[in-house]
Amino acid sequence: MTHNLLGEPAPTLLPVDPATAALESLGDGDLSSVAARFPSSSAAWGALADRAFAAGDPVASYAYARTGYHRGLDQLRRSGWKGFGPVPWSHEPNRGFLRALHALGRAAATINEADEAARCAQFLKDSDPVAADALR
Repeated sequence: MTHNLLGEPAPTLLPVDPATAALESLGDGDLSSVAARFPSSSAAWGALADRAFAAGDPVASYAYARTGYHRGLDQLRRSGWKGFGPVPWSHEPNRGFLRALHALGRAAATINEADEAARCAQFLKDSDPVAADALR
């Protein structure tokens, strides 16, 4: 095992999100029902944010993404995250949070909330630059 001499924390790996399987099996169905069944799921709220954004409703997208973002922060903290450090895109359960974070930044930029958009973009890049590239 290699230790980071600079003191960066170990990557945070979230537990499996049961909403992910429900979303995959749902296809183009009712995303709200998944969020209602799994209200702590960043993946469900992020999917709602993506759908609202694609439908031309950035305000609803912002609200859904903010919910997913905060649910994800709660999960990160429960998983040992101290407010910084890697949240790798390669770990599938992290993707719901990273997608919600991206969606929040995208919606914030669209509604001219430039400071928040910049913070979200930096947070995403700091979490994992691969996520930032994958979600563009």
